[in-house]
Amino acid sequence: MNNINYLKSLEYPGRFIFAGQIKSSEEIFLVYGITGRSAASQARRIIKKEGGLWVEPSAPELFLSGNPDLLIYPAMLYSAQGVVVSNGKHTEDIMKEMLNTQDPVQALVRGLRDWKYEPDSPIYTPRISLVYKGGFKIATSIIKRGELGAVIKEYFDLPLIPGKGWWFMTYAGPNLEPVPAFQGEPVSLEVEGTTAERIASWVYESLAPEPGKKDLRVSVACLRLSLAWAEVQEIKIINRQEG
Repeated sequence: MNNINYLKSLEYPGRFIFAGQIKSSEEIFLVYGITGRSAASQARRIIKKEGGLWVEPSAPELFLSGNPDLLIYPAMLYSAQGVVVSNGKHTEDIMKEMLNTQDPVQALVRGLRDWKYEPDSPIYTPRISLVYKGGFKIATSIIKRGELGAVIKEYFDLPLIPGKGWWFMTYAGPNLEPVPAFQGEPVSLEVEGTTAERIASWVYESLAPEPGKKDLRVSVACLRLSLAWAEVQEIKIINRQEG
């Protein structure tokens, strides 16, 4: 798929995950990104802490108008056993299960057994997650709301292909009210760049708004890891409000 046209068409992707193998390299990349419409959603940043990257307030006073449980969470957690990426506090539950199984899909199934979509009526934002334990595949999941409030959980066992990545997100892309949830399978895209810095910058720049429209970008973070052991080699974080 044409990367630039696809990303530029996403006026409001919500939160998103993009992961794949760097071309001509035994390394992979994992991207987590945030866009937001409200003042509380915009007042966020991604920071590095020991063992992971966390989403936290950049302007604490604005968080009074938002739900802290949905706005403060570990977006990426990593250890010698692998990496977990998600858009909420369920990251921690998945990490616990990931440490106890070699199967990344099983880590998602077990870690998400008590979770459902976010309680932000009328949107009911999906929960998106990823597990990588080294090797040539990643596991992803989407939890979304079905008819009459049903909880729908989808899991994907995806191959790593040199020069390509898998993109999925909470929302479908249009800036509507209520915003529509992402549907279908993760989207295969070619990746631009071979470093975490370049990949993060490319994603961030590609999501720039059209002239005259509000900039909904908040943060983009990228990890570059070894393919064999999922060892973190490089971290790049872009927070729009910090320049």
